Amino acid sequence: MLLSEQDQFLSYNGEVLVFQLSKPKHVEKADDETMNLCVKRMMFNRDTKLFVQKSSGAFSMGTSHSKIEMICCSCTTDSRTGIILPCVLMKKKKRNNVKYFLLLLHSSNQFEPSFYFKLDYELKEDIRLFAGPSLLWRHANKLFYISSNTCMIQSAPVQLSSVVWTGEIVGEGTVVLGIRTACLPETEDPEGFSVSDRAIWGSEFFGYTIQTQKMLTGTCFMPHAYSRVVTSVYVCKSERWKKQLRISLVAITHKNQLIWFQNGVPKGVCELPYETPCSVKPALTSSNDLLFVVSFASGNSCVVQRRDSLQVASKWQKVKCVLVDDFIGSGSEQLLLLFKDDSNTDVLSTFKITDLGEVNYASGISYKQDAPAAEGLQENGLLTVRALETRLQAGWTSVRELQQHLGLQKRVILESCRALIDLVEERTHILPSSKEEGLVSLWDDAENPPESLSEETSLVSKVPEHFTKELWQRVVGDSLVVGVKLTESFSLSLSDVSLSLVMDQDFSSISPIIKCQSKIIKLSKAFSALAVSSSQIEPRPKKIKLDLQSKKDLKKEFPKISSRIQQDGAKTVTAVTSLSPLLAFHRACCVVLLHARKQNHPNDSLQQSKKITVLCGKILLSLEDISSGRYSVKMLRDNSYCTGSMEDTLAVLAVSVRFSFQIVSCDCTLTPISSWLLGEMECTPFKECQDNIFCHKAGNVHGTIFNWALKNPFEGVLTIFCRNLTVLFQCLHSLVRVLPPSCSVKVLRSGSREVLTEQLALALEKEMLTLKNSLFLKETKAENSLTWGNESGKKISNAPLASLLDTEEGVQQFRKQLQNEREESVRSMNQTMNGALYQETALKIAEAQLSSDMTVWRLAKS
Repeated sequence: MLLSEQDQFLSYNGEVLVFQLSKPKHVEKADDETMNLCVKRMMFNRDTKLFVQKSSGAFSMGTSHSKIEMICCSCTTDSRTGIILPCVLMKKKKRNNVKYFLLLLHSSNQFEPSFYFKLDYELKEDIRLFAGPSLLWRHANKLFYISSNTCMIQSAPVQLSSVVWTGEIVGEGTVVLGIRTACLPETEDPEGFSVSDRAIWGSEFFGYTIQTQKMLTGTCFMPHAYSRVVTSVYVCKSERWKKQLRISLVAITHKNQLIWFQNGVPKGVCELPYETPCSVKPALTSSNDLLFVVSFASGNSCVVQRRDSLQVASKWQKVKCVLVDDFIGSGSEQLLLLFKDDSNTDVLSTFKITDLGEVNYASGISYKQDAPAAEGLQENGLLTVRALETRLQAGWTSVRELQQHLGLQKRVILESCRALIDLVEERTHILPSSKEEGLVSLWDDAENPPESLSEETSLVSKVPEHFTKELWQRVVGDSLVVGVKLTESFSLSLSDVSLSLVMDQDFSSISPIIKCQSKIIKLSKAFSALAVSSSQIEPRPKKIKLDLQSKKDLKKEFPKISSRIQQDGAKTVTAVTSLSPLLAFHRACCVVLLHARKQNHPNDSLQQSKKITVLCGKILLSLEDISSGRYSVKMLRDNSYCTGSMEDTLAVLAVSVRFSFQIVSCDCTLTPISSWLLGEMECTPFKECQDNIFCHKAGNVHGTIFNWALKNPFEGVLTIFCRNLTVLFQCLHSLVRVLPPSCSVKVLRSGSREVLTEQLALALEKEMLTLKNSLFLKETKAENSLTWGNESGKKISNAPLASLLDTEEGVQQFRKQLQNEREESVRSMNQTMNGALYQETALKIAEAQLSSDMTVWRLAKS
């Protein structure tokens, strides 16, 4: 098939459609002349690297002494089905009568006439096909259009000198972009403008919507000054944001430039290599590069690549046309360049397929017989590279999301640290506004916090009276122990007390909050070992909640310690943290904060307690102090006694774990245990409490504290405070060797029976008082809400009984008074209680009953 000058090329779904006009070979009569519009579907064969014919079709038209021509072709949307179909505009001219008709090409290669119309002039300027199918053209500086829905020619009420683009814009439908003479204000004198001003301001860029017939200002597309030089435009992206139209487009000018505009602002410019550019269209390649193909009137073409900036990527000469589609079936677009070749007039004989990357096919290349295998390897390598590029892009996306998440975490941690520092220094912390954080409120009053939240914040930030007596620190192994001794008037629930350590520096990359463990140690003069609570590691970033022998009963265990211990004991709260991270700063300064709940009365419920934060002071730590042993624990022997101070003892207990064992012997007394402690284990008792002894034996067991309490010569409880389980096993292994064979050793997981029995008595007493107080509260409210008798009744009741019974009238009054009192008594017993009071009473009773039940359970387990 030979090509002629009127042949048209169109890309459709990866195929190349070639439209040609030809006369049928079977014509016999000259009066019955016909003309065929033929179409051939050409498809690229990746094996032979040539275009082959897939199918063909034809449409016959009677000429009847008329001249038939193809005007243009394009792919438009059929409004009946919404399918994009190839569309061809034909012209039939007979003398002064010009008839135009539009043909749609279906997948079966059948042509369907869409509509036709007649004109007394020929279409020559700015002919555009768009959805419908519809046709638009310009004539005598006026805009005309016709659609398949109406088949009537309509005129737009605008005067324009050129049409630079026609297409769909979000929210506006089909829009025509053009240039027209500027409408100057009536107050302006055109003669007052200079030559340059008239050149710039004499024309303006505008948009016109076909469906709504309204005008769009040109400033949302490009600045006004560019309208004089723009020759063609392609709108790449359009969207609506906050009811405003946002447009991204490229434009070519007769100054041989390609300019990128975004929201009406020029973002980049590129000098074109040839003169007289006439059209521009985009292409999206496999590497996600956006290319702009520019065609010139001279038959040349170039490609402008948009990455960091606009730049010419490649250029060609003697180009017949440039098509953009997925010709090789790779899932991305390529460029098909058809070159002019006078020596070879076959269809698609001289071409080039490229995406300026891995894809590069050209005609006229001879392939050897082993080329298919090499080409297969090349294609496999191409697919592998594309898959790796996709994975790399997905990886970069994940990295960016992770960076954003880490940045958000860092901002939250730093803001929390600033709030904590402001709280310590008694300053009002001001949260950043939602605008500063880039947040959008879901509520109108989100900036105003609720009253309850403000009240709670004020309660937490308010520093109460001084509750602390002494602040000390000790170094035990690789642990730093910070202790706070509380005053005797410190009436707080011990289960809600904890310490926090905060670095007193402005760190930008690390959190100033130090991870630590808290313990409450309450020692009496008898140095009761059972008054030491267990510990729980503080989770990040929440404040530590203490665990006391049971991780589920934080608020119920410790307040029920023996009254003897509460009267003559001293409460100390300790915090244990790792020492080596702090020494990395050479010198460290930490602020010690005490967190607790303050209750005005012992019977107050948990809802009535107030959260408080107390600044206990600051501690300083340096390598010089550690090297000199300033804060080391000193447990020395002095006349068979251990000379360690109370702070040293508390520090050892803070880093130790307590284990209690009940030892029972049926045949022999347990006197060997005391000999074992003082002899083999080399223990010495404390001066303040001789029942507790410190182990001076060399090795891992050094520093272990023992408490041996005999209930009778055949039964006793041995409590061991050791650093870890290894030390515990060594102590037990040494102990078993000295015990009589008939001895039984039982682990006490809940404490001694004596202490638990006393705690049970206190719990039952509190439960009884809670029930009594709740009933008394009800009776009091009932008395306040009722009126007992009346004034006359009170006078009668105050009168002597004998005087009332002397007369019949007095007896009746006495009966009436007695009946009223009986009815009022019955009503008082049937008084109701409001919901809030009942909820508070039920909560107190449930807490008291749960506490006593837990104590009974532990007593049964001991």
